[in-house]
Amino acid sequence: MPDQSLESNLRIKRRGARSSRPLLIVLSGPSGVGKDAVLARMKRLGRPFHYVVTATTRPRRAREKNGVNYHFLSRKEFQQMIDKHQLLEWANVYGNYYGVPKDEITSALSKGIDAIVKVDVQGATTIKGILPQAVSIFLMPPSAEALEKRLRRRRSESSKDLALRLEKAKGEIKSLPLFDYVITSRQNKLDEVVFQIDTIVAAEKRRVRPHIVEL
Repeated sequence: MPDQSLESNLRIKRRGARSSRPLLIVLSGPSGVGKDAVLARMKRLGRPFHYVVTATTRPRRAREKNGVNYHFLSRKEFQQMIDKHQLLEWANVYGNYYGVPKDEITSALSKGIDAIVKVDVQGATTIKGILPQAVSIFLMPPSAEALEKRLRRRRSESSKDLALRLEKAKGEIKSLPLFDYVITSRQNKLDEVVFQIDTIVAAEKRRVRPHIVEL
């Protein structure tokens, strides 16, 4: 467990840094690594971010809520967002479209609020190409075996899709040098991951030459 005094100090430091320029945090990693679980834990702990909701055409899973987990759109609605240049980046992932709405990011940053967006590795590299000032964090599984267990436990993919995701994960891990930071995402240790994200944000807030994101 993270040292409680250190965690308290980080919260104090973050409060003192609110006058600095807001950050855009890009959280990424292979499918099944625990990105959603980390963000859910951050929300429950009251971390002061705007959590950007991704748009997608994939079917909604059980317990998912529209506008909370994703903006669930038809392909026609998604195409309209593309045509109107309303997406920072978008891609076809496993046969479904995913995209990051620009307006959520610009609205948060204009209010001085740090924004955090969850995307796949392809999306993260695209965003870094467009906005190199964004702070990118790669969530790494402890091992290939641990990632496979997580995906199997989720029971949302067929055997074919599972094999495809595991094979893709191998290539995604090779993209690690393109990221600013890496955190190992271990099962049942979400607080440690959140603590490390806090540490990264605290450090970024104290850059002599801050990252200024302009859309």
